[in-house]
Amino acid sequence: MISQYQHKILAHFPNVAFNVVAIAASKGGLNAISNIVSALPSDFPAAILVVQHLSPLYPSYMAKLLSYHTALQVKNASSGELLRPSKVYVAVPDWHLMVNSNGKVYLSKAAKVNFVRPSANLLFQSVASSYKTRAIGVVLSGRGTDGVLGALTIKKHGGTVIAQDEASCECFEMPQATINTGKVDFVLPPNAIAATLISLVMAERVA
Repeated sequence: MISQYQHKILAHFPNVAFNVVAIAASKGGLNAISNIVSALPSDFPAAILVVQHLSPLYPSYMAKLLSYHTALQVKNASSGELLRPSKVYVAVPDWHLMVNSNGKVYLSKAAKVNFVRPSANLLFQSVASSYKTRAIGVVLSGRGTDGVLGALTIKKHGGTVIAQDEASCECFEMPQATINTGKVDFVLPPNAIAATLISLVMAERVA
């Protein structure tokens, strides 16, 4: 049963099984992200949040680059905006990207987590807390173990976790660490991740 609080933050989404897809990547992840969002339709009825580990010393053109590859609207995330379906929100370098309790974007300069900011763990944990069973976490190519604790939190709240497979990864460390938890629902290459997201998200939820 959905609480009155949960109904409030979900009210502006279509009645589908999942409302938020949180994607985490690091080394080698940009191509995987591009491949995934390029295969999603313009009416994809969930919001997508992307954390990519990038150097804070240079401006990021990631949102602009992704917009060339997808029919979805892509933008740099900004604090206070309400998550909407069919939009991709990209983390700003050196800022944690999270979702607060009323379904709005929250950017933070809090300390680095496992030496990174933005942190996939913080994004995944915040999405799990707000969207519970309607959240999907996706861990793509990258170094380190960022995303493991967040993936466990998503599973604890009844959500779904997807990891990129080794054959398609430039760097398998992040997906492998997540897979090693035993809590991953799907291990797939990017094109199959996109197809799975469409299948999961666009399946109508049974009342």
